[in-house]
Amino acid sequence: MKHVNRFFGSFVLSLVHVCFGQTNYAPYFFDNGPGIMNGNMALLSLAEDTAIGTHVYTLNGTDPEKHPVTYGMTFKPGAKTYFTVHPVFGNITLVEELDREKEDEIEVMVSISDGLNKVAEKVRILVTDANDERPEFINTPYIASVPENTPPGSSIFKIQAVDRDTGSGGSINYFLQNIRSNKFTIDRHSGVLRIRAGVTLDYEKSRTHFVTVLAKDGGGKFRGKYQVLSATTTVTVNVEDVQDTPPVFVGTPYYGYVYEDTLSGADILTVVAYDGDRGNPNTVYYSLLNGSDGSFTINNVSGVVSVTKSPNQLEKEMYELKIQVLEVTPAGDVVAHAFTMVTIRVVDLNNHPPTFYGENGLQNRFELTMYEHPPEGEILRGLKITVNDSDQGANAKFNLRLVGPAGILRVVPQTVLNEAQVTIIVENSAGIDYEKFQLLTFKLLAVEVNTPEKFSSTADIMIYLLDTNDNAPKFSSEYYIARIPENSAGGSNVVAVTATDADSGLWGEVKYSIYGAGADPFLIHPSTGIIYTQPWATLDAEISCKYNFYVKAEDAEGKHNIAEVFVTVLDVNDHYPEFLESIQEKTLIIGSPVRIEATDQDAEEPNNVVDYAIMQADPDNVFDIDPSTGEINLKSYIKSLDIIQNITSRKDCKWSVVVQAKDRGSPSFSTTAVVKIDVTEEIRSRVKAYVLGLRKRPWTIFGICMSTFLSSVSFTMVISTILYWKSVKRSRIHPHGRVKRIIRGPQKQPWRLTTIGSFVCP
Repeated sequence: MKHVNRFFGSFVLSLVHVCFGQTNYAPYFFDNGPGIMNGNMALLSLAEDTAIGTHVYTLNGTDPEKHPVTYGMTFKPGAKTYFTVHPVFGNITLVEELDREKEDEIEVMVSISDGLNKVAEKVRILVTDANDERPEFINTPYIASVPENTPPGSSIFKIQAVDRDTGSGGSINYFLQNIRSNKFTIDRHSGVLRIRAGVTLDYEKSRTHFVTVLAKDGGGKFRGKYQVLSATTTVTVNVEDVQDTPPVFVGTPYYGYVYEDTLSGADILTVVAYDGDRGNPNTVYYSLLNGSDGSFTINNVSGVVSVTKSPNQLEKEMYELKIQVLEVTPAGDVVAHAFTMVTIRVVDLNNHPPTFYGENGLQNRFELTMYEHPPEGEILRGLKITVNDSDQGANAKFNLRLVGPAGILRVVPQTVLNEAQVTIIVENSAGIDYEKFQLLTFKLLAVEVNTPEKFSSTADIMIYLLDTNDNAPKFSSEYYIARIPENSAGGSNVVAVTATDADSGLWGEVKYSIYGAGADPFLIHPSTGIIYTQPWATLDAEISCKYNFYVKAEDAEGKHNIAEVFVTVLDVNDHYPEFLESIQEKTLIIGSPVRIEATDQDAEEPNNVVDYAIMQADPDNVFDIDPSTGEINLKSYIKSLDIIQNITSRKDCKWSVVVQAKDRGSPSFSTTAVVKIDVTEEIRSRVKAYVLGLRKRPWTIFGICMSTFLSSVSFTMVISTILYWKSVKRSRIHPHGRVKRIIRGPQKQPWRLTTIGSFVCP
């Protein structure tokens, strides 16, 4: 619709111009020159790392008649549309990613129109470089073949990499990784690979080297950040062998043997050598130089050493042969040689294994009966064993060892030459235990030491053990815990103890006994270990509820063990609760309870737990009792004597209450008591109650009387002492007159002190 309107407007405008005969001028772009970001887009350059969506330019132009203009942009057919333009504002936006390495110049037609006239211009946009390309190695893979005698510092290969970036981002420098352990160096600019100075290649040590080459560009910016891009490749350096190593013998040192049955001309051994230059080896030939005394020869091609005489013609027991190997080129030139020594021994034929003998000749089974736990170091003299090897020299040398339960016995000697008497010695007495083994089985093994055949023989040693009394009885537990009711009849079983003796026969039989302070009410069956009460015993948990004593298990020779027994007597309900008095008198002051108490002589709860209840009272709505403590109190609504007198016709406020005490045992027992309660609310009632209570406590009355008497005597003595000291003081004031008067005066009335009550009289 916009295009129709635009077309219609243009048509009308043209018609007007024709009708009126006016000239219409075409619009044009501003040409603002390089570096200006608005105009006709001429001389515009963009970096290839410009982000998509970036506003890169603004088309700007005008119309001479000041008509509004619109902008447009077109590309070649089939070309990628890199930009879009806003038709009104002329803003150009990048919509496709730029890549200078693929397209470094973009051709585009930009246009400006005033509706009647349209002006189009072709512009070229230059794409500038950014460092976005890594170096790339060309002509890979890299494989170099280098002779091992190439001098140090020689150039051996050239590596080449390219970087499609321009400027510093397109320049390349070369480096080697692991430079310290590398045998090579590289020219950082040319990429020429060289052997490091002072380093030689050796085919015999390493035939191939793998060199990692790193190519780095010169660095540059990409999307605002500076970066250096790199790439790596591997150069395979194959070292080529050259003739620089002498022949090498394999399997040295060489030893051979000539036995008593070896035939003349028999092969004794073969020596093997090869050219040290394995990459391009030459042929090797063998020769015997000296040491054979005409008794041995060697095949010059195969290296086989043969004996040329029969064994009985050989004059030495050992021959040292010197053998030479020559390296010969295809042209027949000897280029290198090497030597080795071959040792050949003339030995006896090892055709006899070690053999065991008894007292009666050849024997491979020996038996012995003995008691367990012999002393350590004791020799088992019942075993008469001889071992023999009929060969001579090294062929007659063999080792002896025992195979069986470890660490119990040892054999002497351990190494034998020709023949020896075998001795078996006890090493661990504790291991020879009848309770663990009734039969000990060992293998006596004889094995040759220095012979290729390693001939061997075995003999069975059977040791039958006899038991000794070496074990004490052992209880199944260190202590036993039992419980028995106190009303159990005499002879009742309490607990069964168990002890076992690992010995056999009579030594394994166990007898039981008990002892200790708590053992009196009990007996034990000597064989079964059942503990039961004495026929006369009467258990009472209230007297003693815990017994502990010891039980002893003893074998026939008196070896014994002890365990402890703990017996708990379980309480049964066999006592009635008891009041201190069956008739009790109590004074109850309103607001303060009175308490009665009954005791139950049973030993344990719940048998000795007492509950209280009022069984009878008249009236029955005056008193309450706490079932646990036995406290009797008035009902909560009774606050004064007036209330009591309102609910009963009795005016003296004295009641007899029947209280029951009942235990919680099964079956339950109970008893009753009559409590006479005098209810009062006056203070003097306490004095009255106290005085009435004294009738039941004569010792309290006696104490009060004694306290009163002693207080009176003490007071009298204090007063008498004060008066005495006053009279003495008075007599000291006039001593002469008083003496004179006493001497001369009449003696009808002499002075005297008389104590009357608490007074002092003349």
